[in-house]
Amino acid sequence: MEIGRYLKLLVALLLIATAVPAAAIELSGSVRDAVTGDPLVNVEVCTLDSRVFSDQEGNFQLQTDAEQLIVRVPGYRSLKVSTAAPLHLTLEPFVPKALYLSFWGADSRRKRQQLRDLLATMQMNALVIDIKSSRGHIAYRSKISLARQIGAQRVRPLKDLPEFLTELKARGIYTIARMVVFKDDLLAKKRPEYAVHTEDGEIWEDREKLSWSDPFNPQVQEYNLAVAEEAAQLGFDEVQFDYIRFPANSDLRFSQESNDESRVAAINSFLGKAKERLAPYPVFTSANIFGYICWKHRDGKIGQRLVDLGDRVDYLSPMLYPSGFPNGIPAYSNPVSHPYEVIAHSLQRAQQLSGLSAIRFRPWLQSFRDYAFDRRSFTADEVHAQINASDASGSHGWMLWNAASRFSLAGLQQELPLGELKLADIAPTVESPTMLTRTAQDLSTPPL
Repeated sequence: MEIGRYLKLLVALLLIATAVPAAAIELSGSVRDAVTGDPLVNVEVCTLDSRVFSDQEGNFQLQTDAEQLIVRVPGYRSLKVSTAAPLHLTLEPFVPKALYLSFWGADSRRKRQQLRDLLATMQMNALVIDIKSSRGHIAYRSKISLARQIGAQRVRPLKDLPEFLTELKARGIYTIARMVVFKDDLLAKKRPEYAVHTEDGEIWEDREKLSWSDPFNPQVQEYNLAVAEEAAQLGFDEVQFDYIRFPANSDLRFSQESNDESRVAAINSFLGKAKERLAPYPVFTSANIFGYICWKHRDGKIGQRLVDLGDRVDYLSPMLYPSGFPNGIPAYSNPVSHPYEVIAHSLQRAQQLSGLSAIRFRPWLQSFRDYAFDRRSFTADEVHAQINASDASGSHGWMLWNAASRFSLAGLQQELPLGELKLADIAPTVESPTMLTRTAQDLSTPPL
């Protein structure tokens, strides 16, 4: 009987001990550059219950009962560290140079191997991987019930995603999960109450015959936030939001009135929620934006306003394809003839409008045949001209886009390695001045 009472008492004490949360303790530490040893300012240090930023000396203090800290700042690899360890931390500088693995390309072992080989040969270090397509399919095994209900799991080219990520990380490859957000044909058609509609009340389709979900709808936002969190849990280094916008059409119906301010507020709201939702994971966030957004103060009817976006993601990725500027940019009416200048001036203009540093931008660059002007092929010369402009601007690396992931050594390789050419190596001419020969005043004219 005595033993029984002691056992009951012991069980009760254990239950009390597990029910009472551990007392928060005050932690202090510092963060420095792993290469230079310089203190790092404004580094985010967070746990589930606390978030602080390092000061001018790289020091931080916080109170928490968490066992792990997440440490990150743009321009460096993130860090996950035990609170029991000495908190004199160093972050590794990192500049991604990425290829793109499409949703369907991921289903091909041959395509995967080809991209791995190209990354190694060209000394590139990052891979953008589709995890959610514009048709609404989720590429990996998801636990989200809505995904199963609408048929988003019927096609899964990344059945082995955990193993694939492990292999890439072992090679030092930075992994970026690209997810198409509001262009979601399955969600819109299987859940009409979540869809964008025509004025007649029909589910709207774009030129690809694909429907979109309503960016205003809280359930639509929550569904995409859940996908983003799964990507973080799987171990991606970054979650990239694409089609994080409204359709550009003006004759559509949404769940609330659509105007400049309401559209911008909806996009900002989603990105802000995503940043908060993913804060407990060692992952960065980024958003793909239209190239012309780098030149405009207004939202262009799609909800993307450059000056608002920087506070809500770690990186902005303007799609600076020269073919994507059908109206040209100031001084360049035919952008495909001036790929270097298009990238250089657009990034400079984006920094001026946003007030953000160059390192907060990582552009998408064109690695596909022109479709808007003379249908020229973009060879290694055009690709490298874009890369050199991005590097010279100080941006946080770059990503090469080809929708079918058709990259080749011939299409990437020059006599000089990637990034070897700089601004000064490209002689300016009267017809094609470089960023060195033009001033901010020259770039003040709005786009055509």
